[in-house]
Amino acid sequence: MTAHPDTELVRRGYDAFTRGDMETLGSLMTGDCTHHAPGSTAMAGHFKGRDNVLDLYRRMHEETGGTIRVELETVMADGRGHAISVHRFAAARQSRAMDERGALFFTIVGGKFSDVDECVEDIDRIDEFWS
Repeated sequence: MTAHPDTELVRRGYDAFTRGDMETLGSLMTGDCTHHAPGSTAMAGHFKGRDNVLDLYRRMHEETGGTIRVELETVMADGRGHAISVHRFAAARQSRAMDERGALFFTIVGGKFSDVDECVEDIDRIDEFWS
C-alpha cells in the first residue's frame, strides 16, 4: 500500500525538524505558513510567515541546547489537504525536563504546509517548561 503524499510530506517535515535541518523544513512550507502554538510563553502564539515559523523551531532547538527529540507515532490524512500527526517530544532546559505527547493538525496547499495547529496534553506543564 502506497502512503498518501500528505502523510509523506508530514514525515519529511518531522525528519527535517528532528535533524535541525531548517533549510529542508522551510522548503516544505508555503511562504505565508502559520504555526499556532498553545500556551502563554514566548514560545506560544501565532507565528505567521515561513521565516517566523522557522525562527520558532530554531529557538526550540537553541533553548533546549539541542536536546529536543520528537518521535512520530502516527500520521493520518483526509485526502483533502489535511493531515494529523501524533508524537512524543522530550527535552531538557534550565534544570527542567519535559516528556509529553502532542499532535499537529496540518493544512496542506500545493504540496506544502500552509497552516500548523499544535495541540498538547498538558498546556500548563508546557508553559512551565518554556517559562
